[in-house]
Amino acid sequence: MNLTEDPAARRSTNGEAYPSYAAHDHVLAGSGSPEPRKASREDHGARGAHEGDTTALPPDHTQAILETTKQVGAVLKASGCPFALVGGVAAYAHGIPVRLQHDTDFAVRREDAEAVTNALRENGVRIVEPPEDWLVKARSGGEEIDLIFSLAGQPVTTELLERAQTLPVDSVHMPVIAPTDLLISRLLAFSEHHCDFGTLLPVARGLRERVDWARVRRETEDAPMAVAFLYLLELLHVLPTHGPADPSGPADPSGPADPSGLGDPSGPGGADRS
Repeated sequence: MNLTEDPAARRSTNGEAYPSYAAHDHVLAGSGSPEPRKASREDHGARGAHEGDTTALPPDHTQAILETTKQVGAVLKASGCPFALVGGVAAYAHGIPVRLQHDTDFAVRREDAEAVTNALRENGVRIVEPPEDWLVKARSGGEEIDLIFSLAGQPVTTELLERAQTLPVDSVHMPVIAPTDLLISRLLAFSEHHCDFGTLLPVARGLRERVDWARVRRETEDAPMAVAFLYLLELLHVLPTHGPADPSGPADPSGPADPSGLGDPSGPGGADRS
């Protein structure tokens, strides 16, 4: 405490002390109210960072995002337009324990954009027209929704949506982008300005037995960041050392000599340390 300040100024009318930040808020607001305002969840995160708490994290929006995802998924199913859940919520639907923080993403065909946005408006979802020409943004329940026509520069096609798998998102079943398409779209989105391998690594680990890695390599071979990420998976023994691509079908990343799927224990660094 500052030795020159009046301790009484840090107490409410009932004699209970409250934090100095609350008193400061009252001064700024000019309300004169003797009681501190209730701190928002953003305040807690900001104070944690300000006070040097390196463990402070943003609020967990997982359940709120899932509720919005179920609402939008139900509307899109009723509209009859093909779609697929993509992005982080798709990884969650595939069983990956990701922390949902930002928004929920749906892939739709560009030709269905008007029908989809009309259906959402009729169900109380607010539509926002962004400057980008490859998506439409919306909001519901305080959460962001992206309706995407192009994944990593590639248009959303009927074929991509037909490969989607119907999975439960909490209690609502809906089409979810296939694991291979999910990995390809995430890898091709990497650039010199956005290249966070840490967020994709647990997804690749969790989906490795369900991904056609030969196809992933073929479709990302001209993307340096994607090639680097696949090499990292080899070093971590998530994938076997790359050999000639097998175009006949999905590769088995565990290999016939490793039925446990934990990687090659004879290689550098031992088995996968996930």
